[in-house]
Amino acid sequence: MFRIGYRTIKTAIGTVAAIMLAQWFDLHNFVSAGIITILCIQVTKKQSLQAAWSRFLACMLAMVFSSVFFEVLSYQPIVIGLLLLLFIPTTVMIKAKEGIVTSIVIILHIYSAGQVTIHSLLNEFFIIIIGIGVALIMNLYMPSAENKLMEYQEELEKKFQIMFSEIIRYLRTHQFDWDGKEITETAKLLDEAKRLSVRELQNHVLKTEDTYYHYFKMREKQFEIIERVLPIVTSLDINVEQSQIIADFMEKLSTNIHPGNTAYLYLKKLYDMKITFESMELPKTREEFEVRAALFQFVREMEQYLLIKSSFKGIRKKKTYRQEARDAN
Repeated sequence: MFRIGYRTIKTAIGTVAAIMLAQWFDLHNFVSAGIITILCIQVTKKQSLQAAWSRFLACMLAMVFSSVFFEVLSYQPIVIGLLLLLFIPTTVMIKAKEGIVTSIVIILHIYSAGQVTIHSLLNEFFIIIIGIGVALIMNLYMPSAENKLMEYQEELEKKFQIMFSEIIRYLRTHQFDWDGKEITETAKLLDEAKRLSVRELQNHVLKTEDTYYHYFKMREKQFEIIERVLPIVTSLDINVEQSQIIADFMEKLSTNIHPGNTAYLYLKKLYDMKITFESMELPKTREEFEVRAALFQFVREMEQYLLIKSSFKGIRKKKTYRQEARDAN
């Protein structure tokens, strides 16, 4: 489907603005300002600033190298090759390799002029400033991805609820006809959500902590635990009293999945449940012993699941998350 994105629109407008501005100042090679603008408009503000700085630094260095090589040696093609042999490693060394292509354009401008003058250097300097400046102005606006991140968060929590409900159903009935599609969907959703949260963080230059990224990383660790407990649950082949108790606990847990953090409440419930198990009669058969051992392992994994959540600060939604002390996992 044909689609024009906001970055494409910004690139088109910025390129036109840079060329028009350079032409209005009567600069030679004014179209190069548009090229620099195209190269500096990036996906995020942080990437745009990094690209702008790399290109500015490399272009300033290119003017110095050009002045020395062309004026001291000569304006011959072989001198361009010698210049690049030293210039490219230098830009890599000062971590400005993104600006190599742009700076080579500046080098060729000076070579084509046949001489280095204050006027020619100022001409190149203003082309660089206009190209980079327009790109930075165009990148001042970046659409917020917070609404999309909230959608990912809510969708992820629904996936967790479905997986929990299947665990609960098996603990109670030993029926397992679930196709497991939520497992692959959750893995894909986590990857997309983490990638988007990183991009959102890079659009806030002064922001050093991304709550959503930490949230999705936390859910990723919890998801790994869910993947581990599924084989444990499906290995149970007889009903024991502990299965029903754990199922009740899991049901309460599954109905309170949200981005807030009061996992300590469920850790307390889990601890009480373990105390209850210790006070119950010992298993009478080998089969019962194996099932109860598997359930004990399941409880330990769920304890880790809650401990992971307890270290997370929590997310407060702008509109829908209003409760101050809602039970959560």
